[in-house]
Amino acid sequence: MSFDVVLRSIFSAVFFASVLRISTPIILAALGGLITELSGAINIALEGIMLVSAFTGVVVSAYLHNTLLGVLAGIAAGVLIAALLGYFALYLKANIILAGTAVNILATGGTIFLLYVLTGDKGNSSTLASGMAPNVHIPLIKEIPFIGTVLSGHHIFVYLAFVLTALLATLLYRTRLGTHIRAVGENPVAAASLGIDVRKTQLIALLISGFLASFGGLTMSMAYLNIFQREMTAGRGFIGLAAVYLGGRKPWGTVLAAIIFGFADALSNQLGSLNIPSQLVQMIPYAVTILALAVYAVREQTLKRERQRKFQEQEEHLLKGETA
Repeated sequence: MSFDVVLRSIFSAVFFASVLRISTPIILAALGGLITELSGAINIALEGIMLVSAFTGVVVSAYLHNTLLGVLAGIAAGVLIAALLGYFALYLKANIILAGTAVNILATGGTIFLLYVLTGDKGNSSTLASGMAPNVHIPLIKEIPFIGTVLSGHHIFVYLAFVLTALLATLLYRTRLGTHIRAVGENPVAAASLGIDVRKTQLIALLISGFLASFGGLTMSMAYLNIFQREMTAGRGFIGLAAVYLGGRKPWGTVLAAIIFGFADALSNQLGSLNIPSQLVQMIPYAVTILALAVYAVREQTLKRERQRKFQEQEEHLLKGETA
């Protein structure tokens, strides 16, 4: 395929539609990372939660022949893994980073083991007739050229991701629980002095995180594909965490950052048809993630220096006022 043809396809409605689909699991994982980041109990186990949810949804929907029950089982599994992390980190006082890493390792090995036990295959669940999330065609919009192709006809999780973003923004900035979550994340000692149960608040944030991230895993196995593959999340949980920081720890900023990462992933898929080494193409999403984190770090350092400069100017102004 020539470069001109690939370039035209990148600026097509089909490509932008694929960006939305590819961004969805990253958005959902990032939302889960955002609420725990704001609570001060960062969830490193997003990758493991997504894997377990993806696996559970496929297996349950296949054995019960019911897609909805598969989705509900996947959500329950994700919340359970988050609760396990919360128990070890908040109640047994384990280091939450190490506990989250352990959960990720357990999820990776555990899903492969169970996949082999159930199907005799360590690679994927193609022998199981798993359920598939329905597509949604938006009335009127689907008839509009270009826009209809981009916005209509996606699986239900694409639209759910934006609905959950709006709900999370409302929770964080319009409710008492959201105020408590942000207060605990800013200063747990001060929050506790006001009567806020810090441990309970962080546990609630972790459970909500598991709920949100589980949809990301289900998107991978019951919408993006209709099978479970070993390690199919491929680092999207960690990319979601990167989106939290690049998005300024705000819901809609996080979504925008996740879409940028989704664009990079979709671009790598499109460039795969060119005569470019596959290893170079496959590294594009991860290279963009590293670059984004570097930009974030530089921006934070610049803001920190600016705050220090203003503080010093205020001190000098006060000293001059006292000497006068």
